[in-house]
Amino acid sequence: MLGRYFADSIIFVLSYVSLTHSLCFVATNKAATMSPSSSLTAASSSSSLWILKPSPAFKSSRFQSIPPSLPPSSPPCFRLLRRAASLPHASATDFDFALHDALESSGIDTSHAREARKGFISQINELSNVERETSISINRRVDLGRTALYIAAEDDSLISHSSVPLPVDAFLERLDDLSLGYCSHYNSLSRSSRENFLESIEKYLYVKKGFRRSSAKNLAEPRALYLHSVLTHRSGSALMLSLIHSEILKMFRLWGLLDFDVEIFFPHDHYGLPRAYDKQKSKESDQPHIMTVQILLEKVLRNLKAAFWPFQHDHVDSLFLRAAHAANCVDDPNGSQESAYQLASAKAAQHRLERGVWTSVRFGDMRRALSACERLILLKTDPKEIRDYSILLYHCGLYQQSLKYLRLYQDAKSPSSSQSRSTNSVSILEEEAVQKLFVRLNLIAMEEDWCQPIYGRNFLGNNSEPW
Repeated sequence: MLGRYFADSIIFVLSYVSLTHSLCFVATNKAATMSPSSSLTAASSSSSLWILKPSPAFKSSRFQSIPPSLPPSSPPCFRLLRRAASLPHASATDFDFALHDALESSGIDTSHAREARKGFISQINELSNVERETSISINRRVDLGRTALYIAAEDDSLISHSSVPLPVDAFLERLDDLSLGYCSHYNSLSRSSRENFLESIEKYLYVKKGFRRSSAKNLAEPRALYLHSVLTHRSGSALMLSLIHSEILKMFRLWGLLDFDVEIFFPHDHYGLPRAYDKQKSKESDQPHIMTVQILLEKVLRNLKAAFWPFQHDHVDSLFLRAAHAANCVDDPNGSQESAYQLASAKAAQHRLERGVWTSVRFGDMRRALSACERLILLKTDPKEIRDYSILLYHCGLYQQSLKYLRLYQDAKSPSSSQSRSTNSVSILEEEAVQKLFVRLNLIAMEEDWCQPIYGRNFLGNNSEPW
């Protein structure tokens, strides 16, 4: 018995020395490869600093370098603190977005929303073409957890009008605590094979911590689409669960607990859970289930855009066509058969906008739909996002800005997309609606009252009540 205890003690000491030496070696090499000037530049341009900091033992269960419940055979876990550096000013772009200025002109303070937007821009500015196509399980340049929380912080500020911003750093600590909490489950059985190690992480996340996927019927539920809500309620979309899973793996890699390549299998059905697997054992059929940084951010924002699109009661899949139909920019051969319920819903929606009530249950949210569109445009995805943003501005009465972005869309369209639309019935309807909207906006531009104040007729802030 004494000999076994002595052997376990030796293993513990060796693993401690090995982990500390590995971390110091990585930090030394990284510092050696950077000149003093480049180091200062990297430190000033980064919005998140990773600091390896073993905390005083037994001071607090959240900040212990070696949790009391950690088995002797397990390596120590160091607390990695993400400290937010001062955010750099967002780089100037060619886009002059309307949402924040329109709300400001209505007397609504958007300072917290603007700061969150700057944080989002500071993260996506780190995306190179290579990084956009990098799997989320090996991404290193962009802090996806922080980026998702900046998205949540902006939208929270838009709808709550709170004088206190969403505590991004506090939720990042909660995300890090998930990784730290696993240390008490890290034992010799978990280390027996790679499959057992990854399986133990899944059991910890989905069984011990109780994270679950939202049902298909509640995909549009806002709680499932924002990272801070998923961390609080432990129920969310497959995208949010994939992000949390990838962040845990990232922390384990930094701690030295993960020393092999891992991919996350993203389920495309409505019930599966994201799972990690050994990349060396991947199959050809796994390729469509690999989530890259670009795809993850696009899907997160498009889910928000669809959930808060103001025109929900329409059977058309295209969000643009729903808005175009509400603006009478689509020739509907079945228009005479439109139900009384749809007509009443359309009139009620118009009445709410005129009163300044921009959101209600099951009728979307113009503010969050606009913010999702603006971030998708900044992410440089599909030019159609500019088109969708334009028609939302039209419905807000911001005709000058709507025309500006519609022209930008027409300039950004690729020739291949113009050629392929002839074989796609939905694309034909969309382009016809674009032309009708363009003609209408040009006619409005010729009216005598075109030179009225830019935000004179916006419907975003005439009512101080957020609901």
